[in-house]
Amino acid sequence: MGLFQLVMLALGSLIGSGWLFGSWEAAEVAGPAAIFSWVIGGVIIGVIAYNYVELGTMFPESGGMSKFAQYSHGSLVGFIASWANWISLVTLLPIEAVAAVQYMASWPWKWAGFTHGFLHAGRITPQGLLVVFAFIIIFTLLNYWSVTLLTRFTSFISIFKIGVPLLTIVLLALSSFHPENYGHSLATLMPYGSAPIFAATSVSGIIFSFNAFQTVINMGSDVKRPQKNIGRGIGISLLISGIIYILLQSVFITTISPDMLAAHGWKGLNLNSPFADLAILLGIHWLSVLLYMDAFVSPFGTGVSFVASSGRALQAMVG
Repeated sequence: MGLFQLVMLALGSLIGSGWLFGSWEAAEVAGPAAIFSWVIGGVIIGVIAYNYVELGTMFPESGGMSKFAQYSHGSLVGFIASWANWISLVTLLPIEAVAAVQYMASWPWKWAGFTHGFLHAGRITPQGLLVVFAFIIIFTLLNYWSVTLLTRFTSFISIFKIGVPLLTIVLLALSSFHPENYGHSLATLMPYGSAPIFAATSVSGIIFSFNAFQTVINMGSDVKRPQKNIGRGIGISLLISGIIYILLQSVFITTISPDMLAAHGWKGLNLNSPFADLAILLGIHWLSVLLYMDAFVSPFGTGVSFVASSGRALQAMVG
């Protein structure tokens, strides 16, 4: 993998379906100050990632995250750490597959009526589970056939996953802009105090949104010039995703109508799919269609990337 393919693979993991809900959930917790939560979350993960960059460039191995603890603390700690790391990765595969199926079940179009049977009373139906299993098999096959196919697929998906949020930012900013939602004082900027700013980093999935940088570390043996490209790949991908997340949060805050806030407040915003609902309210219906499609594509692409990471982590454990 060259640097571009590595960055695209990392962005494919970092930008999942969470961006569609993260801004709304963070604003519910911290109000307009949620924008600081994304900065804090990005800095925290950046500090953690820096340590792994040092290790990843020293030991550019397949599934490196499963080996570092063994090198530093011995076999027992290494065994525990590698299993914990692998379990955290492998459980993400059904999570992303289920997320894709759940978003398919919410498609509002007539031709997609068959997808409505995938979900009932908030639970995946047997029919939906079959689709989940099929997606996991597809994730696996895309990784099994070749690294070249994997990188081409993730690069294509990642460009789409970057383009849709950027398009959403531009169109919503041009259609509705209310900077007064940030308030004119510290009290209105932080209506719920300072503690929710830190709480939002965990309860709204901000840390989870940045945590997928480890995909680059686990692909160490497949990277060209790993001593340089591993650090560059992680740094560039975290920077791009961080800028996108912060802009999305700002656009969400300034797009909301002040009348809606006066009636419900930040905690009372009831949105099924926040950015798609805002696009519909602003009359940009084609954007809402694109967002519903992205809600399926994003977790699907993320699932493919995590199979690459979890497979190499398992290989390192048994190697």
